[in-house]
Amino acid sequence: MRFGGFQLDRQRQELWKHGNQVKIQGKVYQALLALLESPGEIVTRETLRRHLWPRDSGLNYDANVNTTVNKLRGLLGDAEDEVKFIETIPRRGYSFVAKVEYVEEAPTTTSVGRDQQAGETTGAVPPGASGIFSSDHARMWFTASVVALVIAAMLFGAAITLYSHHKPF
Repeated sequence: MRFGGFQLDRQRQELWKHGNQVKIQGKVYQALLALLESPGEIVTRETLRRHLWPRDSGLNYDANVNTTVNKLRGLLGDAEDEVKFIETIPRRGYSFVAKVEYVEEAPTTTSVGRDQQAGETTGAVPPGASGIFSSDHARMWFTASVVALVIAAMLFGAAITLYSHHKPF
């Protein structure tokens, strides 16, 4: 499914925006699915509650539904003064107002996303990557250094122990 600059891969349960994967929490993802099942129609708060919490668990559902929908709005970039995706229908529920296209293809990544994926599989570091452990080679040397330091500390401790037990002639 596509809407706005987003693409939803229901099979993998992933959300993508302009070729980059967007992290989405479980309940927020479920709320998005519930709204996308009936685009342009009112999805009642009770319907959302049943999708998100199928069993009655004594939660404050109104507050939890509000919080979940607000997290979804924030993730999609909706603002109070400019609704692009989710409209509130007072005292009834919500409506997904963006145009939804149904597509079969998996989302594609941008060139930056492809470079990062290639780096993850080959161990190569893409240009602009930062961080001290940006490759397997750096992690290997770090681990070897830590092991060497631990061994050196143990030898130093053994030497101090032997020296302290040494009897002078």
